[in-house]
Amino acid sequence: MLIIFSALAAIIPMTIYLILIWRFDRYDREPFKMVLANYLWGAIGAIFLAIAGSIFLTAVISFFVKDDKSLGLVSAVAVAPIVEEITKGIFLLITVSNRKFDNITDGIVYGGAIGLGFGMTENFMYFVSNSENIGSWIAIIIVRTLFSGVMHCVSTATLGAFLGYSKLMSKGKRIFYAFVGLVLAMLIHAAWNSSVSFHSTAPLGFLFLFITVLIFITVFYLSVARERKIIFNELSEEVNNGIIPMSHLKILSSSIREQTGWVSESIRKDYIKSATTLAFRKMQARNSTGASKVYYESDIDNYRKFISLLLSGSKF
Repeated sequence: MLIIFSALAAIIPMTIYLILIWRFDRYDREPFKMVLANYLWGAIGAIFLAIAGSIFLTAVISFFVKDDKSLGLVSAVAVAPIVEEITKGIFLLITVSNRKFDNITDGIVYGGAIGLGFGMTENFMYFVSNSENIGSWIAIIIVRTLFSGVMHCVSTATLGAFLGYSKLMSKGKRIFYAFVGLVLAMLIHAAWNSSVSFHSTAPLGFLFLFITVLIFITVFYLSVARERKIIFNELSEEVNNGIIPMSHLKILSSSIREQTGWVSESIRKDYIKSATTLAFRKMQARNSTGASKVYYESDIDNYRKFISLLLSGSKF
């Protein structure tokens, strides 16, 4: 029964966090199956690689650090942040190659999903291994659900944000920003682990993570607001071209688009999705070269035709 309760305590909060992050990306929401794939990588793949990597590095360090207490501290403050952020971030390098992944918001969603998956499995292992006393079991559930699991989300989302920011830049800049994002993710992780390793610095750790989460939420909010601006600006040209009615421009770039009555309900969802994709394809095409630019430009033509076809058979 304790294993079942530990599993529920690990799965339910992290899954709720995942859905909240996914839904907060309201204007260009990522396919949930891709978000779930990243979540499962964090929960399964990254965990196994991190365990293997941590065991190996700790074994190497043990030749130089003989004291068990010091070895444990080095493992928590140095080994875990380095190994875990690398293993979590590996899958992001695959996800970023998808053409759907194109900005900071996407990086936050996918990176956050990996971190939450990792936090879920790690929390479960902590809950089960600290189940001798019901009081300490409840306490560790609260701390890890509200703080440690969130730390994994924020740290990997930081790497994702940098990958998203540099997605349409040159190869050299993408490598540079990926490195900066990874280092920052490791520093966030290391700062949290080091602070909670000592009772005297634990309050500073909670304060640090609170401020970090506030920064995370602010960046996420500003990134979503930027998506709204992209949709408005890019679709303004489509209004001038006669593809999209002027009355729809502000609606398509706001939450009002989720309401009924402004366009035929039979096409509303397809219209929103295609118009949003058209806006981002235009932004991508303008910042791309070579085969990618050709792909995006072809997609732009296809979406313009599709939108014209949708609206021609609908009363709006």
